[in-house]
Amino acid sequence: MPLQKRQHSSSRQVRIYVFAFFRRYPAAPYILKWTLLSILMGVCVGTASAGFLLTLDWITQYRETHLWIMAGLPIIGFIIGICYYYRGKEVEGGNNLLLETIHEPKAIIPFRMAPMVYLGTILTHLFGGSAGREGTALQMAGAIADQFSKPFKLNTSDRQVWLIAAIAAGFGSVFGTPLAGAVFALEVFLVGKLRYNALFPAFASAIAADLVAKLWQVPHTHYHIDFVPEISALNILYAVFAGLAFGLCAAAFSQLMHRSGHLFKTYITHPPLRPFVGGLIVLAIVCLLGTTKHIGLGIPTIVQSFEHPLPSYDFALKMALTILTLSAGFKGGEVTPLFFIGATLGNALAYFLPLPLGLLAGMGFVAVFAGATNTPLACTLMAMELFGSTCGIYVAIACVVAYLFSGRNSIYNKQMIGAAKHPRQSSDEGKRWTDL
Repeated sequence: MPLQKRQHSSSRQVRIYVFAFFRRYPAAPYILKWTLLSILMGVCVGTASAGFLLTLDWITQYRETHLWIMAGLPIIGFIIGICYYYRGKEVEGGNNLLLETIHEPKAIIPFRMAPMVYLGTILTHLFGGSAGREGTALQMAGAIADQFSKPFKLNTSDRQVWLIAAIAAGFGSVFGTPLAGAVFALEVFLVGKLRYNALFPAFASAIAADLVAKLWQVPHTHYHIDFVPEISALNILYAVFAGLAFGLCAAAFSQLMHRSGHLFKTYITHPPLRPFVGGLIVLAIVCLLGTTKHIGLGIPTIVQSFEHPLPSYDFALKMALTILTLSAGFKGGEVTPLFFIGATLGNALAYFLPLPLGLLAGMGFVAVFAGATNTPLACTLMAMELFGSTCGIYVAIACVVAYLFSGRNSIYNKQMIGAAKHPRQSSDEGKRWTDL
Protein backbone atom coordinates (compact mmCIF):
# COMPACT_ATOMS: atom_id res chain seq x y z
CA MET A 1 0.00 0.00 0.00
CA PRO A 2 1.41 3.44 -0.91
CA LEU A 3 2.63 5.58 1.98
CA GLN A 4 -0.02 8.28 1.38
CA LYS A 5 -2.88 5.75 1.58
CA ARG A 6 -1.46 4.20 4.76
CA GLN A 7 -1.28 7.63 6.41
CA HIS A 8 -4.85 8.42 5.36
CA SER A 9 -6.09 5.08 6.73
CA SER A 10 -4.21 5.57 10.00
CA SER A 11 -5.62 9.08 10.41
CA ARG A 12 -9.13 7.82 9.72
CA GLN A 13 -8.77 5.11 12.38
CA VAL A 14 -7.60 7.67 14.93
CA ARG A 15 -10.67 9.83 14.24
CA ILE A 16 -12.94 6.80 14.62
CA TYR A 17 -11.33 5.88 17.96
CA VAL A 18 -11.60 9.48 19.22
CA PHE A 19 -15.23 9.72 18.12
CA ALA A 20 -16.04 6.39 19.81
CA PHE A 21 -14.28 7.50 23.02
CA PHE A 22 -16.23 10.75 23.23
CA ARG A 23 -19.50 8.94 22.51
CA ARG A 24 -18.81 6.53 25.35
CA TYR A 25 -17.57 9.25 27.73
CA PRO A 26 -19.59 12.40 26.89
CA ALA A 27 -18.16 14.27 29.91
CA ALA A 28 -14.62 13.98 28.55
CA PRO A 29 -14.70 17.11 26.30
CA TYR A 30 -16.09 19.17 29.20
CA ILE A 31 -13.40 17.86 31.58
CA LEU A 32 -10.61 18.39 29.06
CA LYS A 33 -11.77 21.92 28.21
CA TRP A 34 -12.04 23.08 31.83
CA THR A 35 -8.84 21.32 32.88
CA LEU A 36 -6.87 23.31 30.32
CA LEU A 37 -8.68 26.53 31.20
CA SER A 38 -8.17 25.90 34.92
CA ILE A 39 -4.43 25.40 34.43
CA LEU A 40 -4.29 28.76 32.64
CA MET A 41 -6.35 30.31 35.44
CA GLY A 42 -4.05 28.79 38.05
CA VAL A 43 -0.90 30.14 36.43
CA CYS A 44 -2.27 33.68 35.97
CA VAL A 45 -4.17 34.09 39.22
CA GLY A 46 -1.73 32.09 41.39
CA THR A 47 1.15 34.25 40.16
CA ALA A 48 -0.82 37.47 40.71
CA SER A 49 -1.79 36.40 44.24
CA ALA A 50 1.79 35.41 45.05
CA GLY A 51 3.13 38.78 43.92
CA PHE A 52 0.43 40.58 45.88
CA LEU A 53 1.07 38.60 49.09
CA LEU A 54 4.85 39.02 48.92
CA THR A 55 4.47 42.77 48.36
CA LEU A 56 1.94 43.03 51.18
CA ASP A 57 4.26 41.21 53.58
CA TRP A 58 7.13 43.54 52.71
CA ILE A 59 5.18 46.80 53.07
CA THR A 60 3.65 45.62 56.37
CA GLN A 61 7.12 45.04 57.80
CA TYR A 62 8.26 48.42 56.47
CA ARG A 63 5.30 50.23 58.07
CA GLU A 64 5.86 48.61 61.46
CA THR A 65 9.50 49.75 61.46
CA HIS A 66 8.75 53.24 60.08
CA LEU A 67 5.59 54.30 61.92
CA TRP A 68 6.07 57.93 60.91
CA ILE A 69 4.76 56.98 57.46
CA MET A 70 1.24 56.73 58.89
CA ALA A 71 1.08 60.54 58.97
CA GLY A 72 0.55 60.36 55.21
CA LEU A 73 -2.65 58.26 55.43
CA PRO A 74 -5.06 61.17 54.70
CA ILE A 75 -2.94 62.37 51.75
CA ILE A 76 -2.63 58.89 50.22
CA GLY A 77 -6.38 58.49 50.74
CA PHE A 78 -6.97 61.64 48.70
CA ILE A 79 -4.67 60.34 45.94
CA ILE A 80 -6.51 56.99 45.84
CA GLY A 81 -9.80 58.90 45.69
CA ILE A 82 -8.56 61.08 42.81
CA CYS A 83 -7.37 58.05 40.83
CA TYR A 84 -10.70 56.23 41.18
CA TYR A 85 -12.70 59.40 40.54
CA TYR A 86 -11.02 60.12 37.21
CA ARG A 87 -9.93 56.65 36.02
CA GLY A 88 -11.77 54.05 38.06
CA LYS A 89 -15.49 54.79 38.08
CA GLU A 90 -16.22 51.69 36.01
CA VAL A 91 -14.37 49.41 38.44
CA GLU A 92 -15.23 51.12 41.72
CA GLY A 93 -17.86 48.46 42.46
CA GLY A 94 -15.11 45.96 43.25
CA ASN A 95 -16.43 42.59 44.43
CA ASN A 96 -19.99 43.72 43.82
CA LEU A 97 -19.08 44.30 40.16
CA LEU A 98 -17.83 40.71 39.94
CA LEU A 99 -21.06 39.35 41.43
CA GLU A 100 -23.19 41.57 39.19
CA THR A 101 -21.29 40.39 36.11
CA ILE A 102 -21.87 36.74 37.05
CA HIS A 103 -25.61 37.36 37.37
CA GLU A 104 -25.91 39.57 34.28
CA PRO A 105 -22.82 39.30 32.02
CA LYS A 106 -22.43 42.44 29.95
CA ALA A 107 -19.25 44.34 29.12
CA ILE A 108 -15.87 42.77 29.83
CA ILE A 109 -14.53 43.83 33.22
CA PRO A 110 -11.84 46.47 32.49
CA PHE A 111 -8.33 45.12 33.04
CA ARG A 112 -7.36 48.29 34.90
CA MET A 113 -9.35 46.99 37.87
CA ALA A 114 -6.41 44.68 38.68
CA PRO A 115 -3.55 47.23 38.87
CA MET A 116 -5.74 49.89 40.45
CA VAL A 117 -7.00 47.71 43.31
CA TYR A 118 -3.51 46.26 43.77
CA LEU A 119 -1.88 49.67 44.15
CA GLY A 120 -4.78 51.03 46.19
CA THR A 121 -4.56 48.14 48.66
CA ILE A 122 -0.78 48.27 48.94
CA LEU A 123 -0.90 52.01 49.67
CA THR A 124 -3.76 51.57 52.16
CA HIS A 125 -1.71 49.03 54.13
CA LEU A 126 1.58 50.89 53.78
CA PHE A 127 0.15 54.07 55.31
CA GLY A 128 -1.79 52.36 58.11
CA GLY A 129 -5.35 51.69 56.99
CA SER A 130 -7.29 48.77 58.44
CA ALA A 131 -8.18 46.48 55.56
CA GLY A 132 -7.82 42.95 54.26
CA ARG A 133 -6.60 41.23 51.12
CA GLU A 134 -9.42 38.98 49.85
CA GLY A 135 -11.19 41.78 47.99
CA THR A 136 -8.03 42.64 46.11
CA ALA A 137 -7.29 39.01 45.23
CA LEU A 138 -10.82 38.44 43.91
CA GLN A 139 -10.86 41.64 41.87
CA MET A 140 -7.44 40.94 40.38
CA ALA A 141 -8.52 37.39 39.52
CA GLY A 142 -11.81 38.49 37.97
CA ALA A 143 -10.25 41.29 35.91
CA ILE A 144 -7.45 39.05 34.62
CA ALA A 145 -9.75 36.11 33.84
CA ASP A 146 -12.39 38.14 32.00
CA GLN A 147 -9.81 39.34 29.48
CA PHE A 148 -9.78 35.79 28.05
CA SER A 149 -13.56 35.68 27.55
CA LYS A 150 -13.49 37.18 24.05
CA PRO A 151 -10.34 35.43 22.71
CA PHE A 152 -11.71 32.07 23.87
CA LYS A 153 -15.19 32.98 22.57
CA LEU A 154 -16.89 31.97 25.80
CA ASN A 155 -20.68 32.10 25.64
CA THR A 156 -22.72 33.67 28.44
CA SER A 157 -22.98 30.49 30.49
CA ASP A 158 -19.29 29.63 30.12
CA ARG A 159 -18.30 33.18 31.02
CA GLN A 160 -20.32 32.96 34.24
CA VAL A 161 -18.58 29.70 35.13
CA TRP A 162 -15.21 31.24 34.20
CA LEU A 163 -15.75 34.15 36.62
CA ILE A 164 -16.87 31.78 39.38
CA ALA A 165 -13.66 29.82 38.80
CA ALA A 166 -11.69 33.09 39.00
CA ILE A 167 -13.19 33.87 42.42
CA ALA A 168 -12.31 30.34 43.56
CA ALA A 169 -8.73 30.73 42.32
CA GLY A 170 -8.27 34.14 43.93
CA PHE A 171 -9.68 33.12 47.29
CA GLY A 172 -7.97 29.73 47.39
CA SER A 173 -4.54 31.06 46.49
CA VAL A 174 -4.55 34.12 48.75
CA PHE A 175 -5.45 32.12 51.88
CA GLY A 176 -3.94 28.76 50.96
CA THR A 177 -7.37 27.09 51.27
CA PRO A 178 -8.34 25.74 47.82
CA LEU A 179 -11.32 23.66 48.99
CA ALA A 180 -12.83 26.60 50.85
CA GLY A 181 -12.03 28.86 47.89
CA ALA A 182 -13.98 26.64 45.50
CA VAL A 183 -17.03 26.34 47.74
CA PHE A 184 -16.91 30.05 48.59
CA ALA A 185 -17.11 30.90 44.88
CA LEU A 186 -20.08 28.56 44.47
CA GLU A 187 -21.91 29.89 47.56
CA VAL A 188 -21.24 33.61 47.49
CA PHE A 189 -22.97 34.80 44.32
CA LEU A 190 -26.30 33.03 44.97
CA VAL A 191 -27.17 32.44 48.61
CA GLY A 192 -28.85 29.13 49.33
CA LYS A 193 -28.15 27.44 45.98
CA LEU A 194 -25.08 25.93 44.32
CA ARG A 195 -24.36 26.00 40.60
CA TYR A 196 -23.13 22.48 39.96
CA ASN A 197 -21.99 23.05 36.36
CA ALA A 198 -19.28 25.27 37.89
CA LEU A 199 -18.23 22.65 40.43
CA PHE A 200 -15.33 21.13 38.51
CA PRO A 201 -13.94 24.43 37.13
CA ALA A 202 -14.08 26.03 40.60
CA PHE A 203 -12.23 23.20 42.32
CA ALA A 204 -9.71 22.75 39.50
CA SER A 205 -8.93 26.48 39.31
CA ALA A 206 -8.63 26.89 43.09
CA ILE A 207 -6.28 23.91 43.41
CA ALA A 208 -4.18 25.01 40.43
CA ALA A 209 -3.86 28.59 41.69
CA ASP A 210 -2.92 27.40 45.18
CA LEU A 211 -0.22 25.11 43.75
CA VAL A 212 1.21 27.93 41.63
CA ALA A 213 1.26 30.29 44.63
CA LYS A 214 3.12 27.65 46.63
CA LEU A 215 5.64 27.25 43.80
CA TRP A 216 6.40 30.94 44.29
CA GLN A 217 7.12 30.02 47.95
CA VAL A 218 4.45 32.29 49.36
CA PRO A 219 4.17 31.76 53.15
CA HIS A 220 0.73 31.37 54.73
CA THR A 221 0.02 31.94 58.42
CA HIS A 222 -0.46 28.77 60.47
CA TYR A 223 -3.01 28.65 63.28
CA HIS A 224 -3.29 25.96 65.92
CA ILE A 225 -6.10 24.85 68.23
CA ASP A 226 -4.45 23.11 71.17
CA PHE A 227 -7.41 21.16 72.49
CA VAL A 228 -10.84 20.16 71.17
CA PRO A 229 -13.15 18.66 73.85
CA GLU A 230 -15.42 15.67 73.35
CA ILE A 231 -18.82 16.33 71.82
CA SER A 232 -21.54 16.58 74.47
CA ALA A 233 -24.98 18.13 74.73
CA LEU A 234 -23.63 20.90 76.98
CA ASN A 235 -20.69 21.70 74.68
CA ILE A 236 -23.03 21.84 71.69
CA LEU A 237 -25.20 24.32 73.60
CA TYR A 238 -22.14 26.47 74.30
CA ALA A 239 -21.26 26.34 70.59
CA VAL A 240 -24.78 27.51 69.70
CA PHE A 241 -24.48 30.47 72.09
CA ALA A 242 -21.12 31.35 70.55
CA GLY A 243 -22.59 31.10 67.04
CA LEU A 244 -25.39 33.44 68.06
CA ALA A 245 -22.84 36.04 69.22
CA PHE A 246 -20.84 35.64 66.00
CA GLY A 247 -23.96 36.02 63.86
CA LEU A 248 -25.05 39.21 65.62
CA CYS A 249 -21.51 40.58 65.26
CA ALA A 250 -21.56 39.78 61.52
CA ALA A 251 -24.92 41.52 61.11
CA ALA A 252 -23.66 44.58 62.98
CA PHE A 253 -20.53 44.74 60.82
CA SER A 254 -22.52 44.52 57.56
CA GLN A 255 -25.08 47.12 58.61
CA LEU A 256 -22.49 49.55 59.94
CA MET A 257 -20.41 49.19 56.77
CA HIS A 258 -23.35 50.17 54.57
CA ARG A 259 -24.57 52.95 56.88
CA SER A 260 -21.10 54.42 57.26
CA GLY A 261 -20.61 54.42 53.49
CA HIS A 262 -23.97 56.16 53.08
CA LEU A 263 -22.97 58.81 55.62
CA PHE A 264 -19.68 59.53 53.85
CA LYS A 265 -21.52 59.89 50.52
CA THR A 266 -24.24 62.07 52.04
CA TYR A 267 -22.04 64.55 53.90
CA ILE A 268 -18.95 64.57 51.64
CA THR A 269 -20.15 65.04 48.09
CA HIS A 270 -16.71 65.16 46.45
CA PRO A 271 -15.53 61.50 46.36
CA PRO A 272 -11.74 62.09 46.70
CA LEU A 273 -12.34 63.93 49.98
CA ARG A 274 -13.99 60.90 51.60
CA PRO A 275 -10.80 58.84 52.07
CA PHE A 276 -8.98 62.02 53.09
CA VAL A 277 -11.44 62.63 55.94
CA GLY A 278 -11.58 58.92 56.74
CA GLY A 279 -7.79 58.82 56.89
CA LEU A 280 -7.74 61.72 59.36
CA ILE A 281 -10.24 59.93 61.64
CA VAL A 282 -8.37 56.61 61.50
CA LEU A 283 -5.05 58.33 62.17
CA ALA A 284 -6.50 60.20 65.15
CA ILE A 285 -7.94 56.99 66.66
CA VAL A 286 -4.65 55.09 66.24
CA CYS A 287 -2.75 57.96 67.90
CA LEU A 288 -5.20 57.97 70.82
CA LEU A 289 -4.92 54.19 71.22
CA GLY A 290 -1.13 54.31 71.11
CA THR A 291 -0.89 50.96 69.31
CA THR A 292 -0.87 49.67 65.72
CA LYS A 293 -2.29 46.22 66.53
CA HIS A 294 -5.69 47.13 65.06
CA ILE A 295 -4.52 48.39 61.65
CA GLY A 296 -3.39 46.49 58.57
CA LEU A 297 -4.18 42.78 58.50
CA GLY A 298 -3.61 42.30 62.23
CA ILE A 299 -2.16 38.80 61.78
CA PRO A 300 -0.02 38.86 64.98
CA THR A 301 -3.09 39.62 67.10
CA ILE A 302 -5.09 36.88 65.37
CA VAL A 303 -2.35 34.37 66.20
CA GLN A 304 -2.24 35.59 69.81
CA SER A 305 -6.01 35.15 70.15
CA PHE A 306 -5.53 31.37 69.83
CA GLU A 307 -2.90 31.30 72.57
CA HIS A 308 -3.74 33.59 75.50
CA PRO A 309 -6.45 36.01 76.70
CA LEU A 310 -6.65 39.43 75.04
CA PRO A 311 -8.54 42.61 75.98
CA SER A 312 -12.25 41.98 75.44
CA TYR A 313 -12.65 45.17 73.36
CA ASP A 314 -10.12 44.29 70.64
CA PHE A 315 -12.82 43.07 68.25
CA ALA A 316 -14.80 46.32 68.58
CA LEU A 317 -11.78 48.52 67.87
CA LYS A 318 -10.85 46.48 64.80
CA MET A 319 -14.44 46.66 63.60
CA ALA A 320 -14.56 50.44 63.97
CA LEU A 321 -11.24 51.05 62.20
CA THR A 322 -12.06 48.65 59.34
CA ILE A 323 -15.50 50.17 58.77
CA LEU A 324 -14.00 53.68 58.70
CA THR A 325 -11.18 52.66 56.36
CA LEU A 326 -13.25 50.81 53.77
CA SER A 327 -16.44 52.88 53.83
CA ALA A 328 -14.37 56.04 53.31
CA GLY A 329 -12.99 54.66 50.04
CA PHE A 330 -9.66 53.00 50.87
CA LYS A 331 -8.99 49.69 49.13
CA GLY A 332 -8.60 46.15 50.43
CA GLY A 333 -10.93 43.43 51.63
CA GLU A 334 -13.15 42.74 54.59
CA VAL A 335 -12.32 39.07 55.14
CA THR A 336 -9.04 39.21 57.09
CA PRO A 337 -10.45 41.97 59.35
CA LEU A 338 -13.47 39.70 59.86
CA PHE A 339 -11.05 36.92 60.86
CA PHE A 340 -9.51 39.33 63.39
CA ILE A 341 -12.91 40.43 64.68
CA GLY A 342 -14.19 36.86 64.97
CA ALA A 343 -11.05 35.43 66.57
CA THR A 344 -10.80 38.19 69.18
CA LEU A 345 -14.55 38.01 69.87
CA GLY A 346 -14.17 34.27 70.41
CA ASN A 347 -11.24 35.01 72.69
CA ALA A 348 -13.47 37.38 74.68
CA LEU A 349 -16.24 34.78 74.89
CA ALA A 350 -13.79 32.47 76.68
CA TYR A 351 -14.39 34.68 79.74
CA PHE A 352 -18.01 33.48 79.78
CA LEU A 353 -18.21 30.13 77.95
CA PRO A 354 -16.38 27.05 79.29
CA LEU A 355 -14.91 26.01 75.94
CA PRO A 356 -11.15 26.10 75.20
CA LEU A 357 -9.88 29.55 74.27
CA GLY A 358 -8.23 28.36 71.05
CA LEU A 359 -11.38 26.57 69.91
CA LEU A 360 -13.56 29.65 70.51
CA ALA A 361 -11.05 31.82 68.64
CA GLY A 362 -11.08 29.38 65.72
CA MET A 363 -14.89 29.22 65.71
CA GLY A 364 -15.12 33.01 65.67
CA PHE A 365 -12.40 33.25 63.02
CA VAL A 366 -14.67 31.64 60.42
CA ALA A 367 -18.18 32.09 61.86
CA VAL A 368 -18.25 35.91 61.73
CA PHE A 369 -17.05 35.65 58.14
CA ALA A 370 -19.77 33.05 57.44
CA GLY A 371 -22.44 35.38 58.80
CA ALA A 372 -21.18 38.44 56.93
CA THR A 373 -20.92 36.67 53.55
CA ASN A 374 -23.64 34.00 53.94
CA THR A 375 -21.18 31.20 53.12
CA PRO A 376 -21.38 28.67 56.00
CA LEU A 377 -20.18 25.65 54.01
CA ALA A 378 -17.06 27.38 52.71
CA CYS A 379 -16.21 28.67 56.17
CA THR A 380 -16.60 25.24 57.74
CA LEU A 381 -14.24 23.78 55.14
CA MET A 382 -11.84 26.65 55.65
CA ALA A 383 -11.61 25.95 59.37
CA MET A 384 -10.81 22.30 58.75
CA GLU A 385 -8.15 23.24 56.19
CA LEU A 386 -6.55 25.74 58.58
CA PHE A 387 -7.04 24.13 62.00
CA GLY A 388 -7.56 20.44 61.28
CA SER A 389 -10.69 18.30 61.02
CA THR A 390 -11.08 17.64 64.75
CA CYS A 391 -12.78 21.01 65.26
CA GLY A 392 -15.23 20.36 62.43
CA ILE A 393 -18.45 19.79 64.40
CA TYR A 394 -17.97 22.81 66.66
CA VAL A 395 -17.06 25.05 63.74
CA ALA A 396 -19.99 23.82 61.64
CA ILE A 397 -22.43 24.60 64.47
CA ALA A 398 -20.98 28.09 64.91
CA CYS A 399 -21.01 28.84 61.16
CA VAL A 400 -24.56 27.62 60.57
CA VAL A 401 -25.95 29.46 63.62
CA ALA A 402 -24.06 32.63 62.66
CA TYR A 403 -25.41 32.34 59.11
CA LEU A 404 -28.99 32.05 60.40
CA PHE A 405 -28.74 34.84 62.97
CA SER A 406 -26.95 37.31 60.67
CA GLY A 407 -30.38 37.84 59.12
CA ARG A 408 -30.94 39.85 55.96
CA ASN A 409 -27.42 41.22 55.86
CA SER A 410 -24.32 40.84 53.70
CA ILE A 411 -21.16 42.80 53.07
CA TYR A 412 -21.85 42.27 49.34
CA ASN A 413 -24.79 44.33 48.06
CA LYS A 414 -25.03 42.42 44.78
CA GLN A 415 -25.25 39.00 46.39
CA MET A 416 -28.54 37.41 45.30
CA ILE A 417 -30.83 35.21 47.40
CA GLY A 418 -31.46 31.90 45.68
CA ALA A 419 -33.23 30.28 48.61
CA ALA A 420 -34.40 31.79 51.88
CA LYS A 421 -32.56 31.00 55.12
CA HIS A 422 -35.84 29.89 56.68
CA PRO A 423 -39.57 29.92 55.74
CA ARG A 424 -40.21 33.38 57.17
CA GLN A 425 -37.80 34.83 54.61
CA SER A 426 -39.24 33.00 51.59
CA SER A 427 -40.35 36.31 50.07
CA ASP A 428 -36.68 37.34 49.77
CA GLU A 429 -35.87 34.75 47.07
CA GLY A 430 -34.56 36.21 43.82
CA LYS A 431 -33.72 39.56 45.44
CA ARG A 432 -30.46 41.32 46.18
CA TRP A 433 -29.65 42.53 49.68
CA THR A 434 -30.11 46.13 48.51
CA ASP A 435 -33.74 45.30 47.62
CA LEU A 436 -34.66 44.26 51.18
